[in-house]
Amino acid sequence: MGISSTAPWLKYYGNTPATIDYPRKTMYQMIALTAKKYPNNIAYSFMGKETTFSAFLSRIDATAKGLYHMGIRKGDRVTICMANTPQAVDCFYALNRIGAIPNMIHPLSAANEIAFYLNVSHSKAILTLDQFYGKVASIMGQVSHPVEILIARIQDELPFPLSVLYPLTKSGQAGKGLPKSGFTYWNAMVAAGKGASLPADDGKYDDCGAILYSGGTTGTNKGIMLSNLNFNSLGLQTIAASGFGSVAGMKMLSIMPVFHGFGLGIGIHTALMGGATCILIPQFNVKVYTDTLKKQKPNLIPGVPTLFEALLRTDNLDGVDLSFLKGIFSGGDSLSPELKKKVDAFLKEHNGSEQIRVGYGTTECVTASCLTPKDYARSGSIGVPFPDVYYKIVKPGTTEECDPNIEGEICISGPTVMLGYMDNPEETASTLKNHGDGRIWLHTGDLGHMDEDGFVYFRQRLKRMIITSGYNVYPSQLENIIDGHDKVLLSCVIGLKDDYRGQRVKAYVVPMPGIEPDDALRQELLDYCQIHMAKYAVPREIEFRAELPKTLVGKVAYRVLEEEAAREAGN
Repeated sequence: MGISSTAPWLKYYGNTPATIDYPRKTMYQMIALTAKKYPNNIAYSFMGKETTFSAFLSRIDATAKGLYHMGIRKGDRVTICMANTPQAVDCFYALNRIGAIPNMIHPLSAANEIAFYLNVSHSKAILTLDQFYGKVASIMGQVSHPVEILIARIQDELPFPLSVLYPLTKSGQAGKGLPKSGFTYWNAMVAAGKGASLPADDGKYDDCGAILYSGGTTGTNKGIMLSNLNFNSLGLQTIAASGFGSVAGMKMLSIMPVFHGFGLGIGIHTALMGGATCILIPQFNVKVYTDTLKKQKPNLIPGVPTLFEALLRTDNLDGVDLSFLKGIFSGGDSLSPELKKKVDAFLKEHNGSEQIRVGYGTTECVTASCLTPKDYARSGSIGVPFPDVYYKIVKPGTTEECDPNIEGEICISGPTVMLGYMDNPEETASTLKNHGDGRIWLHTGDLGHMDEDGFVYFRQRLKRMIITSGYNVYPSQLENIIDGHDKVLLSCVIGLKDDYRGQRVKAYVVPMPGIEPDDALRQELLDYCQIHMAKYAVPREIEFRAELPKTLVGKVAYRVLEEEAAREAGN
């Protein structure tokens, strides 16, 4: 019997249940139950304006009537191209109420990308903000079918006097000058459905609840079909694994974007299912981030490592008491042990009693599927599997299970594993595999290992590897070492084409605030690397940057640096 079937990690669960009963309900039905249980709890707050669960459910139903009156029916797909706003959240659950499917994309997507998403999903409508109308309208000629454009405005959800002042801001100005036709305002759509009646709520737990996008294991953009069960299971597992028992009445900093599995699955749905408040943040910047921490005192923060790295950049939290933080969860990208130490020290200095708890997952299972147990952190580990989730490490390219501590591909089985890739049975079949043990296993395309106790260790994407002089070099390992230097805030390592070695190593480094990025620092870092790295892995080049490029969800965009370096080399 292999390690994946014996579940040795259960002895580290503490008060977390080993298994959970998953209701056969839709996401909307779960939210309706929460609203009935906690009608006066705040479901979400937006720029100071609060909405109770009772009012939230009424808003969902009113939105569902408007969408139904507009012609949206069960099985139809509607693209949500929004920041974290009340309209985005209302629309997501309203579509679920009528059995339609939200197609979640980033509002900063390029115009041709939006056309691709509309075409590949066959969306009947798209919801976006007024400031993005021009971009969306410009690509309608590239879309293969009619698409209704719905326009929401930030100012409609702001309390006075922000609602009056918002049009004077840069974002408000960007939404000015809309034409008189070609779209429907969100408020008008909702108002038009006021007298409409909704069909029976006959949604099924295993219906597709949303489509999210990911590069998957091949790097090509694919729609990921996730069921109601996938999202509901994630919420119940996350609350159970958090160790709180209940998150009702807590406040979640919902700063991760709603189009992303982490932001939608944890930052929105888990919080709302549990009766917690979502503090909706439409756009990240350090000032808004720190002001929100000081004024609204969120108890729970799910985020990518760059969100926590930003804490180290700010001087606006000097002397601020952060004891209100009860859970800090890092995922979506690899958090180096060195950065974790720095942030944990920062929290302790600010009277925080909690440390970052590292997790891991992929969009193919919504987001998180394992988490560091509250009292059993192990350096470098991404934690242990959630309740009812199994991990298996297999020899890459096979279904053959590796022994403990042997590296291989991370595979996941459990109730959050996707239905499949949209209209892509070949890619689905290569990612979801039956290993002959009665389970369907998600092959993540990630490299890692599991120890004898079931703690999982992520190495990196299988395809992100530098081969220099015949040696395999893993960028994330080198980044962990470089990040450990006390003068380094952040680093990114890439491989450059080299006629002699095949590839050579280059490091991009962001120094800590106040540290001069000069030749003396470069030599100091090279000497440090000579001590801590194998000779063949030592960077041949170090380039200093004020900041590193980020993906739309805040990960370090190493591919951007690779492409930039290739252009400079003329490759």
